[in-house]
Amino acid sequence: MKILIADDHELFLKGLELILSDLDKKTNITLAHNYSEIFDILKKDKNFDLIVTDLAMPGANWLDAIKHIHEQLPETPIIILSAVFDKEIVQKTIELGAAGYIPKTSSNAVIMSAVKLVLSGGAYIPPELLNNSLKNQFSAIEQISPEFENKDNKVSLTPRQIDVLKLIAKGCSNKIIAHELGLTEGTVKLHVTAILKVLNVYNRTGAVVEATKKGIISEND
Repeated sequence: MKILIADDHELFLKGLELILSDLDKKTNITLAHNYSEIFDILKKDKNFDLIVTDLAMPGANWLDAIKHIHEQLPETPIIILSAVFDKEIVQKTIELGAAGYIPKTSSNAVIMSAVKLVLSGGAYIPPELLNNSLKNQFSAIEQISPEFENKDNKVSLTPRQIDVLKLIAKGCSNKIIAHELGLTEGTVKLHVTAILKVLNVYNRTGAVVEATKKGIISEND
């Protein structure tokens, strides 16, 4: 797995590198200290599985920067890890293509859980950063806990979520699922997030295994 992380504070950058290195033994992390370095790196290498970046950094206006990064790597999830607590800014980053927004005050466990969720094709926005517009969009996942626990252990998936789950079982990407079901990729990410929460699992493979075990889908689906 290849991850590009960027922050203009060296101490935080190194700390984040240490946290994310635990994702996988073969995790390859590239560091950048500003937007200019991100752009230079992407000119040479676009083969990244995830980008985690601060918002306010030297080198570019964040609006232009996030848009540019998303245009360069449209299939690569982008997570904003920022000290900025502004709901309008959060909404704008999602509109620009970000798959997650994590406050810098978050614990290591929350950061890791959010990153795993995004890597599984979901989306992460802390409930306290949702404004009225985003609440409508993220209503299905608003109450997700840091560890994405399904505390009452009840399985209740909507028909559309089951449709998404069946396509996940076939190995389809979010883009293909969106095309097959006539949805936007953003909506698919929200369904994936809800599916993982309800099934109390941390990735797509776990969702398929658990759903098959519970009889929600069959091996023939």
